[in-house]
Amino acid sequence: MMNKNTTEQKIIKAADKLFTQKGYAATKTREIAEEAETNLALLNYYFGSKEKLYKKVVQEKFRILLGAIGPVMWDETIPLEDKIRLITENYTKLLIENEELPIFILNELTINKELFKEITENARLIAQPVIEKQLKERNIEMTASHLIVNILSLTIFPFVAKPLIISSGLVKKEEFVDFVSERKEKILEWITATIKK
Repeated sequence: MMNKNTTEQKIIKAADKLFTQKGYAATKTREIAEEAETNLALLNYYFGSKEKLYKKVVQEKFRILLGAIGPVMWDETIPLEDKIRLITENYTKLLIENEELPIFILNELTINKELFKEITENARLIAQPVIEKQLKERNIEMTASHLIVNILSLTIFPFVAKPLIISSGLVKKEEFVDFVSERKEKILEWITATIKK
């Protein structure tokens, strides 16, 4: 018999795949159990309900998303330019590997605003003073909020708008990864130009 962690992880991975493909309402717990190569009784034993499993999947996705930037933002020893570069690189890599992540998280935030409130508030309370201090030390007239939103929007938007970007012919589907990888370097240039003093 599998150990608890392996079974739980297989269920979470299967649920993640099906929720992403079909959405919450259309996904049945029996399908998740089949995808995880386990039985319904074990799924219910570990998670209790589809709703609890869904919350676990969403929180795990958000943990991954926040984990790509949180430690960089609140590290006082990392200079601003390096923060911009690392956040852009980390997010681009993460989103190339998990393109559905931003839409999934945005949908969840629309439906359930409280789901991430504590996590995001804690991250902001730690990171914002560090970035504000670094901006002030450089006499840069920009708030931490504007800097963070600029970095995230320039990095994440192409992934959110991928269907539009491809259907409009701006970028071919097979060139999308090269496009966002090239943008990663440009974003550093664009934002660094706005904070140089």
